[in-house]
Amino acid sequence: MHRQRTNWKTISPSDKMKRGLVILTFLFSLAMGVGAQNSEIHAPRIATLQVVAGNDWLSPPVVELNGSVPINISFDDLTHEYHRYVYTLEHCEADWTTSEALFESDYIEGFYEGNTIDDYEESANTNVLYTHYRLQLPNGRMSIKMSGNYKLHVFDENNDNEPILTACFMVVEQRMNIGLAMTTNTDADIRGRHQQIEMEVAYGDVDVTRPDDQLHTVVMQNGHWFDAAYNAQPQFTMAQGLKWSHCRDFIFNGGNEYRRFETLDVDHTTLGLEAMRWDGNDYHAFVWTDDPRPNYVYEQDANGAFYIRNSNNCENDTMTEYLFVHFRMKAPRMNGDIYLNGTWTHDQFLPRYRMEYNEQEQQYEAVVPLKQGYYSYQYLLLTDEGSIEPVPTEGNFYQTENRYQALIYFKGPADRTDRLVGYRQLISK
Repeated sequence: MHRQRTNWKTISPSDKMKRGLVILTFLFSLAMGVGAQNSEIHAPRIATLQVVAGNDWLSPPVVELNGSVPINISFDDLTHEYHRYVYTLEHCEADWTTSEALFESDYIEGFYEGNTIDDYEESANTNVLYTHYRLQLPNGRMSIKMSGNYKLHVFDENNDNEPILTACFMVVEQRMNIGLAMTTNTDADIRGRHQQIEMEVAYGDVDVTRPDDQLHTVVMQNGHWFDAAYNAQPQFTMAQGLKWSHCRDFIFNGGNEYRRFETLDVDHTTLGLEAMRWDGNDYHAFVWTDDPRPNYVYEQDANGAFYIRNSNNCENDTMTEYLFVHFRMKAPRMNGDIYLNGTWTHDQFLPRYRMEYNEQEQQYEAVVPLKQGYYSYQYLLLTDEGSIEPVPTEGNFYQTENRYQALIYFKGPADRTDRLVGYRQLISK
């Protein structure tokens, strides 16, 4: 089954690690509007942007309104120079466009101008020099008063407010109950390769009179917005809720388990690595060549997530190295482009993540600069028709363990914006 829900656009970036990791804007055209839902890096010297709810690096960045779990945002500046980074917070509608009807004081408690990132530390004993910056919300200057989608924008105040990055996250007020289940009993023509989500939403104390107009629904797999199902028509509309049963829009490719590797030690190979090398200037890590997977084999993975650490698991933020990671996938040449994908790519289909085909070796190859740590990844095929699907040689199986997320947005007659009133995550088994 092919999902053709996105239009994409990229601009060619530099591949020089010491000049930085250039992450450029990836625009999505969605069924429910136009907006960018993924965190993005805008400046060449910025790398390893992480947006995490508390310590849960395996899940999308969703926290409860007035809850005890914060949003943790961190990134590296690939210099040892201090930059006065300031940030602003933007509330967004369900389609991630700006909530034009709101004032900052509607959703921010505290200061919404002049906020600086004051928690920073230079790297120590690393070949690639960088400065690590951290930010947590809420903090002593700012807290959030309203549920919904948020974009935190970071600027370099000492450089004419140059845009540095955008960090996206969500805040939920759990007012609606969501029931999720996964079945492999899909349509006969795709049985064995797909997974289908069943969903039921109970309104609770929310007064929903026109669900078609007041509710926006999103169901996605492994936190991917590019392949999400938006505003699927429910099979049952009840006085106190909605139900989706055997909904074709909720049929997802099972795919295969994510591949994984660790770059914990620059002098020795670790999980998933064939070799480590030093070329006199930089470290290189060679992931084992990925052969075709015609059969399903269970392997515990992290569904695209990554975690920065070194072999000692000590001072991970500032004592881990940057290296060039070499990926190789054995496969015949395919119609379309093959991309590396994981949380660490922020679902950006950029030139730096596109695989080049090596005719002599009959394999796809890519070299990506990454910080030491644990990484899980998959290969995706962006077809000439614009659809995104699993690479055929990687397999597509109903047994694959995936994480599914459901989000319910509500905008009542007197409301000026969409609020996130329900969130649920399901881990398929």
